[in-house]
Amino acid sequence: MSYAAHKMMHWPTGIENCASGFITHSRADFVTRIPPIQTDDLDSDWPAARREIGPVPNLVVTAGNVLEVYVVRVQEQDAGARGSRASGESKRGGLMDGVAGASLELVCHYRLHGNVMTMAVLSSGGGDGSKRRDAIILTFEDAKISVLEFDDSIHGLRTSSMHCFEGPEWLHLRRGRESFARGPSVKVDPQGRCGGVLVFDLQLIILKAAQGGYGLVGDDDGFASGAAISARVESSYIISLRDLDMKHIKDFTFVHGYIEPVLVILHERELTWAGRVSWKHHTCMISALSISTTLKQHPLIWSAINLPHDAYKLLAVPSPIGGVLVISANSIHYHSQSASCALALNSYAVSVDSSQEMPRSSFTVELDAANASWLSNDVVLLSTKTGELLLLTLVYDGRVVHRLDISKSKASVLTSGIATVGNSLFFLGSRLGDSLLVQFTSGVGASMLSAGLKDEVGDIEGDAPSAKRLRMSSSDALQDMISGEELSLYGSAQNNAESAQKSFSFAVRDSLVNVGPLKDFSYGLRINADANATGIAKQSNYELVCCSGHGKNGSLCVLRQSIRPEMITEVALPGCKGIWTVYHKNARGHNAESSDDEYHAFLIISLEARTMVLETADHLSEVTDKVDYFLQGRTIAAGNLFGRRRVVQIYERGARILEGYYMTQDLSFGASNSELGTGSESATVLSVSIVDPYVLLRMSDGGIRLLVGDPSLCTVSISIPAAFESSKKIVSACTLYHDEGPEPWLRKTSTDAWLSTGIDEAIDGADGVLHDQGDVYCVVCYESGSFEIFDVPNFNCVFSVDKFVSGKPHLVDTFMQDPLIDSQKMIGQSTEEVSGLSRKENIHNMRVVELTMQRWSGQHSRPFLFGILNDGMIFCYHAYLYESPDSTKTEDSASSQNTTASRLRNLRFVRVPLDTYARNDSSNGISGQRITVFNNIAGNQGLFLSGSRPAWFMVFRERLRVHPQLCDGSIVAFTVLHNVNCNHGLIYVTSQGIMKICQLPSITSYDNYWPVQKIPLKGTPHQVTYFAEKNLYPLIVSVPVQKPLNQVLSSLVDQEFGHQVENHNLSPEELHRTYTVDEFEVRIMEPEKSGGPWQTRATIPMQTSENALTVRVVTLFNTTTKENETLLAIGTAYVQGEDVAGRGRVLLFSAENNADNPQNLVSEVFSKELKGAISALASLQGHLLIASGPKIILHKWTGSDLTGVAFFDVPPLYVVSLNIVKNFILLGDIHKSIYFLSWKEQGAQLSLLAKDFGNLDCFATEFLIDGSTLSLAVADEQKNIQMSESWKGQKLLTRAEFHVGAHVTKFLRLQMLSTSSDRTGKNPGSDKTNRFALLFGTLDGSIGCIAPLEELTFRRLQSLQNKLVDAVPHVAGLNPRSFRQFRSKGKAHRPGPDSIVDCELIFHYEMLPLEEQLEIAQQIGTTRLQILSNLDDLSLGTSFL
Repeated sequence: MSYAAHKMMHWPTGIENCASGFITHSRADFVTRIPPIQTDDLDSDWPAARREIGPVPNLVVTAGNVLEVYVVRVQEQDAGARGSRASGESKRGGLMDGVAGASLELVCHYRLHGNVMTMAVLSSGGGDGSKRRDAIILTFEDAKISVLEFDDSIHGLRTSSMHCFEGPEWLHLRRGRESFARGPSVKVDPQGRCGGVLVFDLQLIILKAAQGGYGLVGDDDGFASGAAISARVESSYIISLRDLDMKHIKDFTFVHGYIEPVLVILHERELTWAGRVSWKHHTCMISALSISTTLKQHPLIWSAINLPHDAYKLLAVPSPIGGVLVISANSIHYHSQSASCALALNSYAVSVDSSQEMPRSSFTVELDAANASWLSNDVVLLSTKTGELLLLTLVYDGRVVHRLDISKSKASVLTSGIATVGNSLFFLGSRLGDSLLVQFTSGVGASMLSAGLKDEVGDIEGDAPSAKRLRMSSSDALQDMISGEELSLYGSAQNNAESAQKSFSFAVRDSLVNVGPLKDFSYGLRINADANATGIAKQSNYELVCCSGHGKNGSLCVLRQSIRPEMITEVALPGCKGIWTVYHKNARGHNAESSDDEYHAFLIISLEARTMVLETADHLSEVTDKVDYFLQGRTIAAGNLFGRRRVVQIYERGARILEGYYMTQDLSFGASNSELGTGSESATVLSVSIVDPYVLLRMSDGGIRLLVGDPSLCTVSISIPAAFESSKKIVSACTLYHDEGPEPWLRKTSTDAWLSTGIDEAIDGADGVLHDQGDVYCVVCYESGSFEIFDVPNFNCVFSVDKFVSGKPHLVDTFMQDPLIDSQKMIGQSTEEVSGLSRKENIHNMRVVELTMQRWSGQHSRPFLFGILNDGMIFCYHAYLYESPDSTKTEDSASSQNTTASRLRNLRFVRVPLDTYARNDSSNGISGQRITVFNNIAGNQGLFLSGSRPAWFMVFRERLRVHPQLCDGSIVAFTVLHNVNCNHGLIYVTSQGIMKICQLPSITSYDNYWPVQKIPLKGTPHQVTYFAEKNLYPLIVSVPVQKPLNQVLSSLVDQEFGHQVENHNLSPEELHRTYTVDEFEVRIMEPEKSGGPWQTRATIPMQTSENALTVRVVTLFNTTTKENETLLAIGTAYVQGEDVAGRGRVLLFSAENNADNPQNLVSEVFSKELKGAISALASLQGHLLIASGPKIILHKWTGSDLTGVAFFDVPPLYVVSLNIVKNFILLGDIHKSIYFLSWKEQGAQLSLLAKDFGNLDCFATEFLIDGSTLSLAVADEQKNIQMSESWKGQKLLTRAEFHVGAHVTKFLRLQMLSTSSDRTGKNPGSDKTNRFALLFGTLDGSIGCIAPLEELTFRRLQSLQNKLVDAVPHVAGLNPRSFRQFRSKGKAHRPGPDSIVDCELIFHYEMLPLEEQLEIAQQIGTTRLQILSNLDDLSLGTSFL
C-alpha cells in the first residue's frame, strides 16, 4: 500500500447537538393566523383549547462533522384537506391543537472539515415582531469558534466571524497541559447581548454581540432596503477563571432577568469522589458574575455553596422567575439571588447537615447524564439515561419559588440533547436511536383527539408517507411512549391550590433515521441475490448487517448502497428503445378524485423499427393489431393530454392523437413547413416534452416546435414559437415545466406577482370546473451554453443565464447582475484568456444534452432543475426565492427590451452536490431521454436516471437522495406501472434486452444516505457474524434485567474458594432493592424471504454474570475424521467484580438443518473454561486461535476436544481484534498497539514478525492488500487510522496516517473492482487485480473506506488536494489540512508520511465552475478529464453493496 485514498460513503447520522432559532426567517415573518370557526363540535367542550402555534423557529442539528438546518412546516387542520396528495397520507400522531402534522424540511446541509463540539444559537434580541435573525455559533476542537448566519442571496450559511485561540501566541492559555477532558463549550445570553465559550477548562472567552439596529429611528430602520440583519459577534476577550480562584469548572450558563448579562458558573472547590463521600461531600458551589462587555469587568454579585459533589448541569430559569436550577445525580436545587429550594430524587440524596430533611419526590430516579429543555417558563422536560421523560414544575409565587415538583411522563428515545422548537414542539436529538420531533400541548383542557390513536399503537414510528409502510414500521424509539391511548400525564401535586393540575399530551410528528453507533457489522448475501451476476452487478448481491443503537433503541440495521427492486416478472424484448405507460379514461367516466389511483391502460414499446402496444389490464396482452397507433417505426415519446382523455404519440416525422384504440387526429412534420427552407423536410424529432395541453419537440435541425392542444375540441395544432423562427441559435436541449398546484411557485418570483394571469386560463372546457392549472414554462439550453426560460404559449423570455454549462454555484437572471457576480465574471474572462487556445476547444464542445425541471408535490416544495452534459456530468439546481433590495433600478432596462414580459427577477437557483453518483460514460450515441420523473413508486417521488450507471433520485424533505442501481448493469428504458398486479411499480429494460416488471421493497427507508431497514432488538447488539452456508446471522445481544440485590451479591462469589460475601454493612431493606444487570445471549437470526421482519431462529443464553464477548463462524479441521467442519465459536468472560480472578469459556456449536424441529437449530458440541477473558477468536488454517487473557493459544480440534498446539505470550492486556491472512496473524491490543505474528506448521510455533513499540489504544485492525504488498491498518481511540509495514526486523514503521474524525469500530476487507483504465492497459504496470479496500464503520453512524491507489494517481490527486485547500471556500472557515492531521493528545509522536488523500475535499472539484476546474487542472499539470476519470475509477472500484 504505500498510497491510499480515504473516502466517506455514508455520512454520520447520530445527532450530537441540536438547537432552535430564527435562522432563515425572523419572528415577524409569521402571519398571525385567525383560527377557523369550528363547525364540528369536537372542540366545543373547551372553547379555549386551540392554542396559537406562533412563530416556529428553525431546527439546527449537528452529527459528527455534518451541519444541517431544517425549517419546521406545520400543517393546520383545515389546510390539510387542501394539499394535493398530502391529504391522502395518514399523518403521524393524529390531531392536536388544530395541527394535523408537522414535518422537517431541509434548508441546507454542510459537511465541515472538523467535528462540531458544541453549538448555540445567538439570539438577535427583540420581541415577536422583530425582523432580526439569529446566528449559529459552532465550536471546534481545542479552541476554534465560528459564527454563521443565513444569507438569502445564496440560500445558505455564510461565516460572519471566526475566533481562534490556538497556536503559539495563545499557548499560555493551556498552562502547560496537552490534553483536556472535554472540548470547548458555548452558551449564550438569552437576550443575545453576548456569548461565552469555555476553552482549556479554565479560560472563558466572552463574545460581545454587535448592538446594531437600535437607533432612535426604531428597529425597522435598516430594513427599508429589504436585506435581513442577523445577530453578529463584534469582538471577543478572555477572562481567566483561575484568577477568580475557580479551579474545576463543571458548567456555566447565562441567567434571565438582569440588566447586564449575568453568568453563573458551577465549580468544585476541592475534588472528591464516590469512595470519599462520607468524609467530603457537598463540594460544589455556584458563583454569579455580572459581565460588563464594554468595561471588560466581571464583579461577583452572588454565590451559593454546599451543592452536592455530583452536580453537573445548570439550567437558567426563564423570566419572570429567573434564577438557576442545579441538576445533580440524586437531587435538584434551585438558587436565585434571594431564594433557594431543593428536591431529593432518591435515598442517596443527603442534605448538608442531616438536621433538616430535604423534600423528596414521590418516586426514585437517578438524573446523571440527563438532558433538559424548557417547555414553558415553569416546566422543564428532562430526559434520563434510560430514556424516560420527566416533567419538573417550579411552584412559584411572583418571583419566589416555593418548591419543585417532578412527575413521570412517557418513555422515549435515549437523547443526546433536547431543543424546544417554538411554543408547541420539541426535538429529541439522539446518537443512539432515531431522533424525534414531538408536538406537546399543555393546560387543563388539552384536547387530544384520540380518534386515530387506537390503531396507531404500533406504527407511530414509521418513517414513510404511506400507511402501508407505517404498519410494517421498523423502529421502536417511541413504542413505550404510546403504551397508553391518551398520552397525557398529571402533575403529582393536586393538593395544593396554587398548582393547577397541568396535563401534557404528546404526539410524534416526524423522525430522522439514525444508523449509529455502528458497533460491528458483517457482510452477507441479500435474499434476492442473483448468483450469475458478474462485475459491478455482483456488488448489489450483498448487504451490510450492522449492530447499532443501545439499550431499548438497539437494532439491526440492514444497509445497502444500491437499490435492488423486487422482480414480479421478466420478458425478453431485444432491441427495445423506449417504453411508456399511458392512462385512458373510459366512457364510464372516473370521477376526478380517483385520478391519483387510476390504473394505466396501455404500455407502448418502441423497438428499433416498429412499435408495439400492450394493454395493461389483469395481464399484459399485446393489442398491436387492434390499435390505430403509428406502428411502422419507432416511437419517440407518448403521453396523455386533455386530462387523460387522449393519448398523444410522437414518432420521428409526425404525431397521432388517440382515444383508446382509435385515432382522432394525425399530424406530420416537415413537408407542411417547406416555406422555411429547402432542407427542412429532413428535420426529424429528437426529443419530446409533454405537459398537458402542450407538447414541445426538439428537431434535428436545431429548432423547436410546439404542439398546442385545444381542450374543448381535443385537437392539437403545430406552431413554431416566434422567438425561434428567425433565430440562428441551435437548441441543444429543452423541456416544458408545469408549475402546478394551488399556488404556482414561479409566480411568486416575478415582480408583478399580484398581477397573476391565472384567471382567464382557468376554465377547463370539458368539465366546466374552475381549475387553476398553473403556468407552463419552456426551459431551453443552446449549443452556445446559455440557458433561457420562456413562458408558454407567448414565448416571452422571463429568465436567462449565460454559460449554463460551466455549472456555477448560483444561477441569477442576467438582468439582475449583482456587483458580486459581476466581479466573478470579470475574473472568469481573464482566466480564459490566460489558459490559452490549446485548452479552449474542449470547453466549446461541452453542451447540455438533456434538461428536466420538476416540482414534486408538497405544500412548500420548490422546483429542481437537472441538466445532463455530453460528457456524462449531471448538474442539479434547486430554485429559491430572493427579493434583492435593488430590484427596482434595473426595471427600465428590462422594459425597454421587452414590454410584455414580466421577468422572474426574484428567481435564483443554487447548485446541489450529488455525491454518491458516479458519472455515466460519455453517451456514445445513445439517443433518447435518460431522465424519467415519477410521482409515486411505492409512495416515493423523484426521478430515475437510465443509462450505463442507472440511479434513483428520490426527494424527501426537499432534499435529494441518490441511490444507484447496480444489479442489471446498463438500463435503456424506464417507466412507471400501476395496475392490479403491480401496485405503484415500475418497468425497465436492460441493455441485454430483458424487460423487468418490479416493485420497490417497501420496508426500506430511502430517506437516508443509503437505503436502510431497521430491525428492533429491544436490547444492545454487540457483535454479529454471518453463517454463509445456512444464511444465518448469529449476534450477541444484552438485555438489561432488574434483579434483587442479594441475588446479584451471591453471584459475585469466587467459586474456587467459596468465600461468602459479607453483607454486614447492608440493612435488610437495602438487600431487597433491585439492581440492573445486563444479561447476555447469542441470538441466531434469519432474514425473512419476503423481506419482512427478521425471525429469531434460536437463542443461546449465557450463564449468570457471564458476558459474551465475541462470536465468530470458524472452519476447523477435524483431526479424527480428517475433514473440515464449520462451527459457531463463542468467547465469553465472567464479570464478578475485582475480588474474583477472571475466567472465561469457549463454546463451539454446530448448526443442523432440522426442518421439522427448528428448536434444535444449533447444538453445543464443546465447551471449556479457561483462565482470563476470551475476547477474540479466529480460525487459522483449520486450527482455532483463542485470545484468553494475557496469552494467545492455538488449538487443534479433534471432534470432541480442543488441544493446545502452540501459544505466544505477547503482553496483550486485552485483545480487541484478530485478523488472519494465510498464516499471518495481526492482533490489536486495547493499550499496547498491534502485533504481527506468523504460524509455522513444521515447528508448530507462533513467532513474532514485528510489533509497534509505542502504546496505542486500538479499536480495530485489518490487513490491507495491494497487489503483493501487505500493510497493517489500525484505528485508535483518538479517531485516527494508521497504516504500517514491517521494516528490517521487529519494528513496525508507519507508512501513512490520517485523522478520520470518528471512532472506527470495525474494518472489512473487500476486493476492489477492476476499472476500465486498468483493463485497457493504458498503464501496463498496473496489473493489480489482487487489490482490496477496507470498508469501515464508526460510532457516529458513518461508513467510509480506505482504498489503495497507484502512485501516479496518488501524486495527481494529492497536488489537486493541496490546490483545493485554497481554491474552495470552506464552510465555517475550517482548514481541511489541520482536520486530517494525526491527533496524538499530547503523547510523543513522530509524524508519519502524508500518504492518504482526502476524497471529502477532492470531491469539491466537481462542484467548481468549469473554468476554475480547467484552470486548477492546468496548474497541477494535468487535464480535467484525467482527474475526473481518476475519481470515477475510484468511485467505481469502491461501489460495494
